[in-house]
Amino acid sequence: MRPMRAFAAVAAVAASLAGCASGPSIRVDADPAANFAAYRSFGFFEPLATDKAGYSTLLTARLKEATRRELQAHGYEYADANPDMLVNFNVNIVDKTEVRSSPSMSVGYGYYGYRAGMYGAWTGYPQDVTTTNYKQGTLAIDVVDAQRRQLVWQGVAEGRITKEVRENPSAAVDLAVTQVLASFPRGGGVPAAPATK
Repeated sequence: MRPMRAFAAVAAVAASLAGCASGPSIRVDADPAANFAAYRSFGFFEPLATDKAGYSTLLTARLKEATRRELQAHGYEYADANPDMLVNFNVNIVDKTEVRSSPSMSVGYGYYGYRAGMYGAWTGYPQDVTTTNYKQGTLAIDVVDAQRRQLVWQGVAEGRITKEVRENPSAAVDLAVTQVLASFPRGGGVPAAPATK
C-alpha cells in the first residue's frame, strides 16, 4: 500500500471517531493470560508494517508520536533497548459500495401529494435506488510481548474516509490513536502521567 493511501486510511478512521454517530467501530481484544502489571516499557517494531516501502513515512512518525504519548500517559516508559512490549501498526483501505433504496420521489407528488409524508406506501411502490462509492480505512495497533513474541493486545478502528480527514490528516491520526488506546491497560511500574496534546 502506498504511504499516502495508508495515511488516508488512518485519517478516515479518526475523522469518524470525532463524533460521527454512524462510524467508525472500535474493537479491542487482549490475551487473557497476559499480565500487563508486569510490563514496564515499550518500543516499536523495526521495521513497522507502515514502512513497507523501505523508509520511514510521515504516517509512521505521527503514529509513533501519538502512541508514545498515550502509552506514557498509561504509565509505561519508552525504551530504545529491550522493551517489555513492542508496538506495530497496520493500515488498510478498501473500496466500498453502499446501496440504499427509498420510496420514489414521484410517489409523494401529484395525485398522491395528500400523503405529505404522513405515511408511506407498501413495498410494491416504486423505489429510488442510490449507490454511493467510498473508501473505508482500518487502523490496527498491535502490542506484542517482546520476549515471547506473542500478540497480547490489539485495537482496531474502522471508518469512512472523508474530505475533512484528507484536509487535516495530522489531527485525524492523533485522534484515532487516542481513541484506540483509550482502554489500554494501565502500566504496573510507572505512575500514569496526564495525556498532553
